[in-house]
Amino acid sequence: MPSKYILAFFLLFVFSFSALAQEGKDEENKKEDKSKLTPTEELVVEQAAIDKKPIDPLAPARAAFYSAVLPGLGQAYNKKYWKIPIVYAGLGIGMYFYLDNQKEYQRYRDAYKRRLAGFQDDEFYGVVTDDGLREAQKTLRRNKEISLLVTIGIYALNIIDANVDAHLLQYNVDDNLSLRPHYKLNEFDNTGDLGVTLNFKF
Repeated sequence: MPSKYILAFFLLFVFSFSALAQEGKDEENKKEDKSKLTPTEELVVEQAAIDKKPIDPLAPARAAFYSAVLPGLGQAYNKKYWKIPIVYAGLGIGMYFYLDNQKEYQRYRDAYKRRLAGFQDDEFYGVVTDDGLREAQKTLRRNKEISLLVTIGIYALNIIDANVDAHLLQYNVDDNLSLRPHYKLNEFDNTGDLGVTLNFKF
């Protein structure tokens, strides 16, 4: 066997042995650190490890996708069930005004078409002039477009809300990252010191 292969196997063996030795040392250090803790502190550390939920970076995108497919589904995914009726109420009101304006617009448009055709038997004859019919159509068309835009806006807000909620649900608020005020008694001159402590632990 060529000497370069022997050397490569030797280096691989040495590297593997050193890595195992280092891993063993790390385990021993962890055990020593745990042995220095009181039973209460050990319980707190174990409970913190259990309570700490892993962060899912895809959760906000998933919630937004669910709300895009079916409004309110993202809120259900985030367990914010009380928001679902609000989403559907907003969408329902927007669609109601859109359909109502569409219906009224069609009435005035049909009457205006009959006037142009020379008929005088529409429901607005003698009450609304030709100019009035034209203005009513403009107003109702504008109201219809506004209602549609509001409905689309509520649909978009439903997606944004699901996305932001999913982000906030995973916001780190544990003691490993905290900023809190503290008050300490100075032992040298017997005065109080007020300050702010920033904790950042890995």
